[in-house]
Amino acid sequence: MVYLDNNATTPLAPDIIRAMEKCLRENFGNPSSSHPFGAKAKKAVEHARQQVADLIGASPDEIIFTSGGTEANNMAILGTAKRHKSGHIVTSCIEHPAVLKPLKYLEQQGFTVTYLPVDKYGIVSADSLAQSLKKDTILITIMHSNNETGALQPIAEIGKIARERGTIFHTDAAQSVGKVPVNVKKLGADLLTIVSHKFYGPKGTGALYKRKDVEIGPILYGASHEKGLRPGTENVCSIAGVGKASELAGKELRDRVQNMKRLSKMLLDELHKHITGIKLNGHPSKRLPNTLNISFPHVAGYVLLEKLKNEIAASTGSACHEGRQTPSPVLKAMGLGDERALSSIRFSLGRGNTENQIRDATKAIIKAYKSL
Repeated sequence: MVYLDNNATTPLAPDIIRAMEKCLRENFGNPSSSHPFGAKAKKAVEHARQQVADLIGASPDEIIFTSGGTEANNMAILGTAKRHKSGHIVTSCIEHPAVLKPLKYLEQQGFTVTYLPVDKYGIVSADSLAQSLKKDTILITIMHSNNETGALQPIAEIGKIARERGTIFHTDAAQSVGKVPVNVKKLGADLLTIVSHKFYGPKGTGALYKRKDVEIGPILYGASHEKGLRPGTENVCSIAGVGKASELAGKELRDRVQNMKRLSKMLLDELHKHITGIKLNGHPSKRLPNTLNISFPHVAGYVLLEKLKNEIAASTGSACHEGRQTPSPVLKAMGLGDERALSSIRFSLGRGNTENQIRDATKAIIKAYKSL
């Protein structure tokens, strides 16, 4: 079976498994304890903090470990809002629920939110964003890349606009870190979300980059861990895992990008040759190198995936409600009709995929499609 669902999660890399196993065996201490067992655990946490910082061009004291992307997004958004009694926030209509749901909550608390549209490629206009800013805008939160289409947003442009206006800028880079270069200084980000299991690290662990001079309030209350922003004894071995994943990404990133571009092009080209009328949803080049969101004419995506369930792991953006399929809100926001949106499948490649696997996957897709 060929795994092509790496935007959902990635398998733990062997080097990361070894690092975590070593930590589990040897590093049981509480990092807050003053004795040698605690000191050893704290050293492991701080080493991982440096590894994550190195990957994104940050300082280690700007990295806050969290339980994953949802917590990091909530910390960035709700933590910023806590510094204000009211205000205006700018986002896009294609954000992950871990961004949209906290914003909906803030609207109930009296904040106002502008949801920017996207173009046919699923990309936000930086000019439109600039025009949407108000005197009381306290936060801009725009994803770095979209989880369904891989669309890369103009984050550096937005970061420049935010800096000029003096507005805090958060970007959810859950899908980007470890897949494309991400440098917080070049992007102009004040807050940036990192998710370990999207780049071969463990689930249940992530981080928030917080620029040194940016202040946010806590959303959890307890002891003073993680600069008072994330109370609770640190998950030392998982943190060691995200550190090792970051180190590995830094070493492999150039090769990963080139390999993903080559293999995804191979998959798309072969499907184009054998299936008339397939459509790529998203930008032909301004997208993650591993992501292909493809609509198959006259066939529902979930039906095709069901046919392939023993050969390929992939996903659709549609949802099933009371036995009825509903199209992806992201694809609808791009202007796709229901039929095309419902016929889409996301293939997201990973570092473990090979040419032979892509050939096998392509043959299986073509055979399954033509049998329907």
